[in-house]
Amino acid sequence: MRRLSAWKSEVLWRIFLLCFAVLLGVNSAAAQSYHIRAGDILRIEVLEDPELNRSVLVTPDGRISVPMAGTMRASGQPIEAVQRGLAGRLASAFTNPPNVFVSIERLADPRLDAREQAKPQLISVFVMGEASTPGMLKIPPNTSVLQAFAAMGGFTKFAAIKRIQLRRAATIVPLNYRQIEAGSATGHMKLRDGDVIIVPQRRLFE
Repeated sequence: MRRLSAWKSEVLWRIFLLCFAVLLGVNSAAAQSYHIRAGDILRIEVLEDPELNRSVLVTPDGRISVPMAGTMRASGQPIEAVQRGLAGRLASAFTNPPNVFVSIERLADPRLDAREQAKPQLISVFVMGEASTPGMLKIPPNTSVLQAFAAMGGFTKFAAIKRIQLRRAATIVPLNYRQIEAGSATGHMKLRDGDVIIVPQRRLFE
């Protein structure tokens, strides 16, 4: 009777181990197929230096920042790719290649993700010279030249507003603000990401 009871216990134990192994394999496969998203919180552990262990947020632009490794893209990548990337960046700080482990500590809220996707994507336009606020403008797609002039606050009193240039790759488009004010079609030209607007300084007696 005791032998039968021991045999049953051994069978149950083997079944438990088999189920655990199957479950572990499923979780491992799921982790491999999951691609990191903005808003996820990752747990990073470095076996050789526990001071580097931390939880990091994947920022809206899809990046993470880790001391000694700097900033790197994580969004859209599987966990294994982020592990390899971090290990490669940290390798120079260790005698031997470090053992880096990355896991998902918390998934992004899908409702927040949907709201982020619903937001219009902005483009970057660069303004140089005699503009009221030179620098980089973050504006919605399909913003016109005239709307961009308004977004940068107009021009300084030294601006040569008849000789403004729009530079797009190797193309230069002359822009005359006086003509645009009078209804020139160039004022309705749609700007693209990376466009540069140059407002030169006016010459003497100009």
